[in-house]
Amino acid sequence: MSPTPEHVRQYIADNLPCEHLEVQGDGAHFEALIVSTLFEGKRTLARHQAVYQALGERMRAEIHALSMRTLTPAEYETAQRNG
Repeated sequence: MSPTPEHVRQYIADNLPCEHLEVQGDGAHFEALIVSTLFEGKRTLARHQAVYQALGERMRAEIHALSMRTLTPAEYETAQRNG
C-alpha cells in the first residue's frame, strides 16, 4: 500500500519537532513544507538530512520522491508576509 500525504505528514511529525507542516502528493511523489526550530543555523543540506533521518527507512522503502521546503519559524513568517 502506498503512503498517503497524511501518512508522510505523520511520519515527519512523529520524529521532528514542527511548528508547521504541510504535505501533498500522489502516493509516490510528495512535496512538503516543514517549519521547525531545529533548522535554525543549519544550511539546506543539513535541514534535508534531518528530515530524511526522521523518515528513516520509509524514505527508501515507501517514499520514492520527496521535494521539501525547510524553513525556520522566522523564515516562514517572512515568507507569509511577503506572499
